[in-house]
Amino acid sequence: MSLKQNIESEIKSAMIAKDKTRLSALRAIKSLILLEETKSGAKAEITEEDELKILTKAAKQRKDSAEIYEQQGRADLLEVEMAELAIIQEFLPKAMTEEEITAAIKAIITQTGASSPKDMGKVMGVASKELAGKADGKVIAEKVKALLNS
Repeated sequence: MSLKQNIESEIKSAMIAKDKTRLSALRAIKSLILLEETKSGAKAEITEEDELKILTKAAKQRKDSAEIYEQQGRADLLEVEMAELAIIQEFLPKAMTEEEITAAIKAIITQTGASSPKDMGKVMGVASKELAGKADGKVIAEKVKALLNS
């Protein structure tokens, strides 16, 4: 079952359950999928990789908004963003642990033959593709930098 079909099924369930927060988050995801499908030059069906990018972007937007609301002391809006983030994360692959990220990056460094901080771009290119959706880009960059500097 594709993400779009899964989301549509979940929307129906949320409507029956009258769960407004879940419904709002699911509709936001569906909207992003439809935008991706209809943008100029897009194929009829979006790939799993595109679906992952959409979900990752939506999750990142919720995290960023939550941070802003927390700084401004807006607990009401923070609660909504965190609830939507939890719903979006249900559809994302399980996040990697710090140890798993470090091991994966060490393997990528070995694979690319990187040896100094100058090779960070080469490592980041491969790491970003391989760890997409499984680890946050900032965490990946910090780990790559730390491992190349050691």
